[in-house]
Amino acid sequence: MSLATTDGHRGSWSHDPTRTSVAVAVGRRLMPYLVEATIVPTALYYLLLMLAGSGWGIIAAASWTYMSVLRRLVMRRTISGLLMLATAGISVRIVLYLFNDSTFVYFAQPIARTVAMSLMFVVSAVAGRPLVARFANDFCAFDADVGCRPAIVSLFRRLTFLWAGAQAIIAGVNFTLLLTVPVAVFVGTAAATAWVVMSLGVIITVSDAVTTTRRDGLRTAVAGGGRLHAFVGA
Repeated sequence: MSLATTDGHRGSWSHDPTRTSVAVAVGRRLMPYLVEATIVPTALYYLLLMLAGSGWGIIAAASWTYMSVLRRLVMRRTISGLLMLATAGISVRIVLYLFNDSTFVYFAQPIARTVAMSLMFVVSAVAGRPLVARFANDFCAFDADVGCRPAIVSLFRRLTFLWAGAQAIIAGVNFTLLLTVPVAVFVGTAAATAWVVMSLGVIITVSDAVTTTRRDGLRTAVAGGGRLHAFVGA
């Protein structure tokens, strides 16, 4: 299936982009999700932590997250995988905080969740249903016949193991920080660690994906707005 049959404006797409163009496109698609699901709630928590205490920081972060979900539901927009994970995570954190009134417990929960996510990535890859295939749709559109190609299935499995490792690294570093530095330092340092690891993961993911799709005879295209599409060339 060619791009012309799936998009009515073929001329608005740049075909067979370079790795740099794909990385920029992925970054443009990923950035709004990261801002909405992680950067803003983390910044709100940190600001309110400094001004009024941890409890108010938690309220501010949770309010933003829930409002983001509500806004998408009202506007009938898709809720991204990152936002779903953020919503589930902060909901559990709130419950634990209310019952324990402990900042340590509040921050230990997302670390445990990150470990659980790492294990889920591994299990999904071993079971033949790699999670990366689910998140890929947030950034790159592709037809069912593309997703079922052996090379793409192998790519998703490989990248799922990659992101399992990335989650494990983030969890390990953050747990060490939680045990060794003050909360105010932990919040910023943990966020920076996650950004560095995720950025490296994105670079490796893009490089592997571009190499694999081209080797398998697929074509790629990127729109001006950063939307990606992988398709079988005519």
